[in-house]
Amino acid sequence: MRIIDRYVIRQVLMPFCLGLAVFTFLLIIPTLIEYAENLVAKGVATPIVLRLMATLVPQALALTIPMSLLLGLLIGFGRLSADREFVALQACGVSLARLLRPVAVVSLACWAATFYVWLDLMPRSNQAFREITFNVIAASAEYDVKPRVFFTEFPNLTIYVRDIPPSGGGWNGVFMADTRPNSPSAVYLADHGRVVIDREKRTVALALDRAVRHTVDATGKYQVGRFEHLVLSVDPDRVFPQGGPVKGDNEMTIAELRARIAENEKAGVPAANQYLAIQRKFSIPVACLVFGLIGIALGATNRRDGTLGSFVLGLLVVFAYYIPLYIGPGLANSGMMPPWLAAWAPNFILGALGIALFVWRGRVADQPIRLPIPAVLSRFTASRATRVRANAVIAVPGLRILDRYVAAMYIRIMLLSGVAMAGIFYISTFIDLSDKVFRGKATWAMLGAYLWYATPQYVYYIIPLSVLLASLVTVSVLTKNSELTVLKACGVSLYRFAVPMVLCAVIAGGTLFALDESVLGPANRRAEAIRSVMKGLPADTRDSLSRQWVMNRAGTAIYHFNYFDSRQRQLLSLETYRFNPAMDRLTERTVAQRATDVGTPMGAQVVWRLDQGWTRDFDAQGEPRSFAQFDHVEKPLEPPAYFESDAPDARFMSYTQLRDYTARIQAGGLDVLGQQVALARKVAFPFITLIMTLIAVPFAVTVGRSGAMAGIGVGIGLAIAYWTTISVFAALGAGGLIAPLLAAWAPNLLFGTGAGYLLLTVKT
Repeated sequence: MRIIDRYVIRQVLMPFCLGLAVFTFLLIIPTLIEYAENLVAKGVATPIVLRLMATLVPQALALTIPMSLLLGLLIGFGRLSADREFVALQACGVSLARLLRPVAVVSLACWAATFYVWLDLMPRSNQAFREITFNVIAASAEYDVKPRVFFTEFPNLTIYVRDIPPSGGGWNGVFMADTRPNSPSAVYLADHGRVVIDREKRTVALALDRAVRHTVDATGKYQVGRFEHLVLSVDPDRVFPQGGPVKGDNEMTIAELRARIAENEKAGVPAANQYLAIQRKFSIPVACLVFGLIGIALGATNRRDGTLGSFVLGLLVVFAYYIPLYIGPGLANSGMMPPWLAAWAPNFILGALGIALFVWRGRVADQPIRLPIPAVLSRFTASRATRVRANAVIAVPGLRILDRYVAAMYIRIMLLSGVAMAGIFYISTFIDLSDKVFRGKATWAMLGAYLWYATPQYVYYIIPLSVLLASLVTVSVLTKNSELTVLKACGVSLYRFAVPMVLCAVIAGGTLFALDESVLGPANRRAEAIRSVMKGLPADTRDSLSRQWVMNRAGTAIYHFNYFDSRQRQLLSLETYRFNPAMDRLTERTVAQRATDVGTPMGAQVVWRLDQGWTRDFDAQGEPRSFAQFDHVEKPLEPPAYFESDAPDARFMSYTQLRDYTARIQAGGLDVLGQQVALARKVAFPFITLIMTLIAVPFAVTVGRSGAMAGIGVGIGLAIAYWTTISVFAALGAGGLIAPLLAAWAPNLLFGTGAGYLLLTVKT
């Protein structure tokens, strides 16, 4: 290889590696939050958690290697063109075709890596992920039950526990309603409970200690049974789904897929999905070669929109490739296209486009690609931009030229990085859920609705990363261009220079809190409900139509109803279970066909009229004492709004809602450790934008004159470190090992201390 070949490869490798780290990290963040925090909080060994996270990397690499190659080529050749090095090469007789040699070397290396990932590494890692999660779930199914949350995943069983010891080992204060068919309906109260699993025999049971059972037989006779130890069998399909970690198409080797095809054809079952899975193992790695052609053709231009501008351009090409790739299965399953063509069509289309762009680029050197814009639209855009700039100056008269210059660069980079990262989330989500549409389990409208409702959560993840990258890249670029040196020479300190970035970070933090307080909770609830339906699970919307079990404010009564009519303020088929503060015996049980709000206040409760039912009282030993039937009776219950409020899940609640809920259950004497951690995190997390900006400004100055790529590299490292710290301390707080307030604020304190040290020691 000659000097020019090594030089071009070096220019491509750095953005390629950084893009690979960014894309892979972004794809792993949701799973990291979903699995790692819960597993650590449940006491799962750290090596197992690390192994589980490692198995996610190959699945991400299967998508991110081609994407990162395209990004590396666009950034590498874009820099050569922006610095006019590409023009110098052409003047020396180095054609675009000659530069194809180093690009081919990098593209072939990426093709080989992607092919290995698809052929061997991803099937093994996906299966390892399934087996690890299967073993963890099978070994600790009791952790699926959360304190003070009604658990209904076991068929025809509803479980409510007061608290779970931090060390594990079961639940304390158990209430369970058993409505399984072929047996009398029963209600259980127990001091302690746990799940007992025998993996070899594939049995699952609930063990209750010092339990009391309440039943009513067909003749209406009420019975109370007491048991020192009671074991109830449970359907094992909940814990052992599909008989174990069954391999899917992506977990199979080519030989296994061919065997599955033979079985399906013998049984008369369509095997288009298996044919597609085989073809994709070959077609998707070839995308590296296609992206190599497109990358050199689009990157060799005199665009000056900078490094992050290539993110957006690259993502447009990635969308153009992956969307047809995952639309193909629908066409193949419907018989409109053969499976091999559905897998290879994106390569054919974009490959032809890449060849055309490459030939055109070889003729017109580094001229940019321009789309014709009508003169009227061009004049309108120019005049509108002028008015916007004028209004901006008038609206904020206190801003100086320096502030506007820095803020404009900062906001542009933040928006570019935000759009780029949003594209990554949308692509990964589309790839994850589009298969459900092609198999007829969901519709395109459902997928579109899910993306719409998931957008606030994406924005919630993206804003901190965008602020971090914007701060690092802005300072790094100004340092590389010696502009920061000129400012210091003119008497402008680093602190004064960073003021507009700090203000933007404060606004971004306020946006995070506003999102959490307004649309984030309802949007997450709707998104999860849609996702559950698409994956064939029951919709868990946690609204007034599905909340059939509710604990009262004082923690001394449980309400069960079939439906709540908010307009008529009625509860249909209401059952009320009242028990003593220790929750080890019932004091009253009431059943009514209907309950209507009378509207008369009675302290913190209101009066309801119960129709057509009965009431049974119990003595101090929990034995039936009196029984009375009624046509109409008035009793105090919670206000109507209480029965249509959100379920106690921090993801679906705003700060105000979670604060009020925490205060209610704390007043009832219940453990609120988990709620306090979540509540403190809702306040602490928005400060991430300010902390990251304060630490990024001096950090970027110390990087030196390496420019935007060094800023992005530092940003990746800081983001990974910060998110890991958040997950670790959240898990420690949820496990009761440290105080909730410390668990929420510890990452900010640690990184804030680092930011303060850098700010005090950097040359200003």
